[in-house]
Amino acid sequence: MGLADNKCVPCRGGVPPMEAPRAQELLQQLNRGWQLNTEGHLERLYTFKDFAEALAFVNRVGAIAEDEGHHPDLYLAWGKCEVEIWTHKIKGLTESDFYMAAKADRVFESSAQVTA
Repeated sequence: MGLADNKCVPCRGGVPPMEAPRAQELLQQLNRGWQLNTEGHLERLYTFKDFAEALAFVNRVGAIAEDEGHHPDLYLAWGKCEVEIWTHKIKGLTESDFYMAAKADRVFESSAQVTA
């Protein structure tokens, strides 16, 4: 079972953010392209052949995010989408952030297969 197969768990607050060694360990389980930005959030840039493909990706990830109750920041532009994920309530990372990142990768991989 991979990270994408896990259900995101709502954060109620009052818990500390994930420690850096654990975040680095989980980062290694994600596809290439994910990094921790200067604020300690997960971040990845996905590229597409045009605006329509990028928008379709955003819509699919948005639907999963709504279903999971875990909402990444999605920055849409022509031919690209940047995904930034962290748990807002604790201003840091939880395991659910990595689950959501893996779910976004799964969407990207399935859309790449459709267009190939």
